Amino acid sequence: MDSVGSYDAKTHLPRLLERVARGERITITRHGVAVAMLVPIDACTARDPHDVIEDIRAFRKGRRLDPDEARRLIDEGRRF
Repeated sequence: MDSVGSYDAKTHLPRLLERVARGERITITRHGVAVAMLVPIDACTARDPHDVIEDIRAFRKGRRLDPDEARRLIDEGRRF
């Protein structure tokens, strides 16, 4: 699997898409950290929405957001 910086990915996107269409997987990095991956559409498997919901519920189990932290996040999201 090849990796490409975000600037190069933006600059050479058509060329990268051609490579992905031929079956390659390309990781896009920002400052050396992987942030995205270009994969052929056949490599993406469709998931049953019910399975996804169950995965989200399992992830949330035992996790709670402090009310003060929730308020801070809400306020942070407001620009005006």
